[in-house]
Amino acid sequence: MTWFREFAPDLAAFAASAAMIGLYYAFLWLRVRRNPTYTIHGVNEIARSLWVANVMNNPAKDVMAVQTLRNFIMGASLMASTATLLIIGTLTLSGQAENIARSWHALNVVGSHAAELWIIKVLALLLDFIIAFFAFAMAVRLVNHVVFMLNVPQHDAHHSLSPHNVARRLNRAGNLFAIGMRAFFFAVPLVFWLFGPAFLIVATAGLVVTLYHLDRSLPAEQAQ
Repeated sequence: MTWFREFAPDLAAFAASAAMIGLYYAFLWLRVRRNPTYTIHGVNEIARSLWVANVMNNPAKDVMAVQTLRNFIMGASLMASTATLLIIGTLTLSGQAENIARSWHALNVVGSHAAELWIIKVLALLLDFIIAFFAFAMAVRLVNHVVFMLNVPQHDAHHSLSPHNVARRLNRAGNLFAIGMRAFFFAVPLVFWLFGPAFLIVATAGLVVTLYHLDRSLPAEQAQ
């Protein structure tokens, strides 16, 4: 159990950070159950659904729709490319574990300095960026399909290509994009964990506060 005592501060910090994020999402889930537009994500889903219905019922807006989706694809492609660069950079860190771990742990007064733990931290960061990459890549894939679905004439469309079903696919792409961005946000505490467990807890607390302000939508009376 020597390894457990050595890694106990880091394990406790990771558990506390996971608990903070879990509690935040539990709170968010309860609020969304009462009010689907409590978060900006819910508002965006409604907006995308209305947009798809409007475009499919107005053939004159086909060009505008394609341009809008092209902008989405360009943004998601840029973020996927960024995730790829971050994956490469993280792999570079893993090859210099002993040298970097010694210097980066200069402020680490309670956590372990073991190279094995450093590798685990880097692997967690690597997994986070891989999730971000696949989320953005899948968002691009879905939107590419939606581009064709939007331009299908209503009288020739199959029931699976109804505005409601097309909007579901576009919303799925939007949710995947949000997952990719959220993975980038979660990388911040993981990066601070490289410096020590105390930094992980502080960074996670700051992230939860930031997400609380970013996720909420404006109340109707304030939006007017």
